Amino acid sequence: MDEVKQLVNDIKSGNIRPIYFLMGEEPYYIDKISDFIEANVLAEEEKGFNQMVLYGRDVSIDDIASNAKRYPMMAEKQVVIVKEAQDLSRTIEKLAVYADNPQPTTVLVVNYKYKKIDKRKALYKAIKKVGVVYESKKLYENQVADWIRRVLSLKGYSISPKAAQMLVEFLGTDLSKINNELEKLQLIIPKETQISPELIEENIGISKDYNNFELRKAIGEKNVVKVHQIINYFADNPKDNPMVVTVSLLFNFFSQLLHLHGLNDKSPRNIASKLRVNPYFVNEYTNAARNYPMKKVSSVIATLREFDVKSKGVGANAVPQGDLLKELMVRIMG
Repeated sequence: MDEVKQLVNDIKSGNIRPIYFLMGEEPYYIDKISDFIEANVLAEEEKGFNQMVLYGRDVSIDDIASNAKRYPMMAEKQVVIVKEAQDLSRTIEKLAVYADNPQPTTVLVVNYKYKKIDKRKALYKAIKKVGVVYESKKLYENQVADWIRRVLSLKGYSISPKAAQMLVEFLGTDLSKINNELEKLQLIIPKETQISPELIEENIGISKDYNNFELRKAIGEKNVVKVHQIINYFADNPKDNPMVVTVSLLFNFFSQLLHLHGLNDKSPRNIASKLRVNPYFVNEYTNAARNYPMKKVSSVIATLREFDVKSKGVGANAVPQGDLLKELMVRIMG
């Protein structure tokens, strides 16, 4: 995020480079940077003749270079944006010829989503000399809650740790999808508000009481009643609570417990650091570790591997998801 802010600030201050090659697994920031350049480098009256959008599936590298070599009309610069450039992955290295001698009055923006160019080859080296190569890396799940907090902070909002975790568990690591939901909340919630689990439930439709986050907590506490309430809810709402997701999240949780058991330094700060969890949740992990000794944790992980296969329909085709979940809970907490 800091690299993106610096890049945007450079453009705002007039330090505009002739080539921006935006690549990587996470499309959110690729789109953000490209959209910012599209909206801000040229004045509105200059865009008609001097701004064009090309699509990788429709053009060749020669087409891109030919358009980039044109001179602007009644403006200092022209902007050429290539979207879905990953469709040109087999020939993208040919762009090195243009990158070696780019047109100084052109701003060429290449959106190369979900892939990366080889940093050892000519194209990367040529662009680095004259322009910007930005790699948008996918965030790990344990980094997304902090990303949500930072994004909201910039907009004048805060969010509780539980609410952030609910969003991550429901929406995954897709930053664009998460941002869309955050923007909806910002339309109806005044600034300086802390986004709570209740607001998430009311406005996004994620249950604050019956979700994988609460299931994990109830399992850690060995709260049998709460576990079965949540499992029954999941069984009644299978589309919103697919078993394969539940099993995956529990596998990660018990893997972290195994890691915790192996730590020599079990101070809250070290646990948060080593397990890569928000300090707010450390007590949940230490309580669960007391309820599940290392030998039991290892057994649970083996059980989760077994049910991961079953949740995907292997060897359990006729068994309803709800029944599989109930059997899994008995095995975990028995």
